[in-house]
Amino acid sequence: MPRFRRTAFAAALTIVTAALSTAVALPAPATAALPTAAVALGDSFISGEGAGAYTPVVDANGVTQGFPGWTAPNNNAFFCHRSANASLNQANLPGIQNRFNLACSGGQPHDIAAASQARANGRTVAAQLDQLRAVAQTQDIDLVLIGLGSNNSSFTFGSVAETCANRFIADAWTGWWEFWAYLNGPVEQKPCSDADLATAAQLSAATAETTAAVRQILTTLDQVDADGQHRVVFQDYTNPLPLDLNAAFHEEDGRDDTRDKFRDLGAERYAAGCPIHRASLAPGHRFSQGLGGIVKSTRDTLAAEFPNDDLVYLNVQRAFDGARLCETTSSPTGALATPIRLQDGATGTFVTSLAGKDKIAIQRIANTCVSYFQTCQESWHPNATGHQVLGQCLAGAAVTAARAVSCVRASNGTISVS
Repeated sequence: MPRFRRTAFAAALTIVTAALSTAVALPAPATAALPTAAVALGDSFISGEGAGAYTPVVDANGVTQGFPGWTAPNNNAFFCHRSANASLNQANLPGIQNRFNLACSGGQPHDIAAASQARANGRTVAAQLDQLRAVAQTQDIDLVLIGLGSNNSSFTFGSVAETCANRFIADAWTGWWEFWAYLNGPVEQKPCSDADLATAAQLSAATAETTAAVRQILTTLDQVDADGQHRVVFQDYTNPLPLDLNAAFHEEDGRDDTRDKFRDLGAERYAAGCPIHRASLAPGHRFSQGLGGIVKSTRDTLAAEFPNDDLVYLNVQRAFDGARLCETTSSPTGALATPIRLQDGATGTFVTSLAGKDKIAIQRIANTCVSYFQTCQESWHPNATGHQVLGQCLAGAAVTAARAVSCVRASNGTISVS
């Protein structure tokens, strides 16, 4: 290379280097911080099922779905029942500016990474991870509430509740010698056992399924969260029914639920919100504890896999102590869960009393729930006041230094998280 050209190149390089040095030395323009957000993912106990005030939901096609009517297909996105009264919205969360409820009633582990409608009985909403990624584009996600495990490919909370309630109603209105025909055939009349709800093998399969789905959530969060700092709260489930019914609901007209045909008692318990055999209560609580085991095992497994993530297990199994359905004589008034409520046809009017109704009427009312599940899907979920309590539980879990906490309701109604 000629000397002139080398000299010219060197001079030019010097000028460029100096310019770059000057540019580096200049202060970078300030970048506006994203607003902080809390996000809810999972199923009905998180979405706000039972709490009313359901908000429109954007479906998988980007169309906002408001209430479509009682006879609409149950897969409509609106029936995710995302409530303005959900615990995420009622919790006191200092520092959180925005809240996004992405949970869906009936949600399963499948729905985390895949569109819900791709499975049987799924709703027409996008995968929850896709919804989460969309939120992360404009928000700094600081808190994530996850409720997952009560619905899976082995069993669902709705089917468990329906099974046990239907058995009680069939037993109350018919004798063993009478044919009882629902849309899907005869219904058992004996109390539910542990095996009727979930076997050990099913709970194990549900744990693996749930863990795999939440692993995808944590991986995605680590990829999309603006500052990489977020707490994830794993909430389990509370049983809407007590360990035993108040003595006022044990028998009526001299009949208890261990004999054939006890219509007056059946009507009494339905009105109070707890159409259930007393013998089904203990298996039901063991089922709830099994769901808690799914959630805790998922959290513990993933805490080992993601040692730098802030993961907290929130046990709410005693959050409704003293205020469960049929725990007091005033039930369902004062209870923290919604009573079992059915409709006589998809009319929008709930049947609050079965007194005086014959077998044909009972059959018709029960079949409405089978044909139009949205008419009864709120049953046995936390109500708005129950979600207020769960909001207090979440507020405690959001600030605790512990890795696992229990939320307990005292006899005077106070809530503690420790």
